[in-house]
Amino acid sequence: MVDAPDFLTGMRSGVVPALSAAPFGVLFGAVAVAQGQSVAETALMSLTIFAGASQLVGVELFGQHVAAWIIVASILAVNFRHVLYSAAVTPILSRFSSAERLASFFFLTDPQFAETLKREDAGTPVTFTWYIGMAICFYAIWNVMTLIGATLGGFIENPEALGLDVLLPIYFLNIVIGFRRRANYLPVVVVSAIGSVVAFITIGSPWHVSVGAFAGILLAAALPPRPAGKADKP
Repeated sequence: MVDAPDFLTGMRSGVVPALSAAPFGVLFGAVAVAQGQSVAETALMSLTIFAGASQLVGVELFGQHVAAWIIVASILAVNFRHVLYSAAVTPILSRFSSAERLASFFFLTDPQFAETLKREDAGTPVTFTWYIGMAICFYAIWNVMTLIGATLGGFIENPEALGLDVLLPIYFLNIVIGFRRRANYLPVVVVSAIGSVVAFITIGSPWHVSVGAFAGILLAAALPPRPAGKADKP
């Protein structure tokens, strides 16, 4: 049985992250249409893939007519972080049924991951009702904004010239800062950032995403765990 208050709490948890990502959804819709997709194709891509950054990488590569394997590899590089996300939330989602876990992994976006861990860290167990409430809120707003961007994109000759792509790093930075009270936060973030910058210069995008993640993972695994309740100062 659905716990209505818990579901509404989940939806409220999704409003701020969804509105923060809304401009990026508009940007994706506009860029997709500029790269030759129809409004219907753009909307269908968001409805079925629902993967933010990798959607943008995909449509840009589609527009350049590169080999299919390069598109797949590039999207894999961007989405590698979801392997880490799923590992981190497995202890939480193990409380869900098999069908609930399948639905949960489909909706496992960056803000969904961050809010789920924050709720557990605060001592409030994550229920599937709360989880799906937040997911539906984010999913609905993202797809509406994608449709708006795709519809209006036809009137914008060069959507990238608007500079809205700067929203993506700001968006992710906000998520990272949200974990600032966790143990070993500063050294892991610094090493990840350095690894990502070096990879961006030497290898290029989007591989720097995975390289930075690996650098942070290696350091986190090497560092001794902090005693409970002790974390880096904000």
